[in-house]
Amino acid sequence: MNKKRIGIVGGMGSYAGLDLLRKVYDVTPATSDSEHFPVTLISAPQQTTDRTQFLIGQSSLNPSVGMLEIIGQLAAQGANIIGIPCNTAHAKEILNEVQKALPENIILVHLIESVVNHITNEYPAIKKVGVIGTTGTISANIYRDALLEKGLEAVHPSADMQENYVMSAIYAEDFGIKAHSNPVTEQAIEYLLLAADELIEKGAQIIILGCTEIPLAITETSYKGYPCIDATKILAQQLVKTASAS
Repeated sequence: MNKKRIGIVGGMGSYAGLDLLRKVYDVTPATSDSEHFPVTLISAPQQTTDRTQFLIGQSSLNPSVGMLEIIGQLAAQGANIIGIPCNTAHAKEILNEVQKALPENIILVHLIESVVNHITNEYPAIKKVGVIGTTGTISANIYRDALLEKGLEAVHPSADMQENYVMSAIYAEDFGIKAHSNPVTEQAIEYLLLAADELIEKGAQIIILGCTEIPLAITETSYKGYPCIDATKILAQQLVKTASAS
């Protein structure tokens, strides 16, 4: 039986693409090799400019350009259901340009919508949602807007926590996840958990790990009794669900 091919736009960061690939296989209800969906991952980190730098004005080249090139390469290899394992890449300023140029036969699974729908379906009593992500994700209100549409309130880290702890945990060359993905350093984990503590203090009832680097560091499904939502795993589940229904 022919199966739909899942395509992964990798390189944002590179281990995040690998993490999504692994989780696609983890969540597929297969009992043999042949029951898995074919998956193509293209990781071309030099092809796509940094999403946060673009959103905060440090880069003028829209990352959508490189993303579309990779999607074209995936499509050429037969992939027709596409996942982008980068929360920041789903900012409207970036993703709208991608969606406008998508080939008609390509289904792009929206990471942010998938995560928010998961929360409303699985945690209907939740009202305040903590978000840990890049400054690009926070400043572009990617999750805030999506949550607000569902009547939910987004809780973000303070400016100091965001810049000096969350962004350092992701980007710092000496201990950040982009530089040290396998294994993630204890300092990066510690910094991210400090952000989680602050969100809980602000009233968050659930925490979105809203950068695809973060689930590499925080691997537990909960922290201090508060659910942690792995955005990468949710994307994997939705890719498999979409491929199964197509």
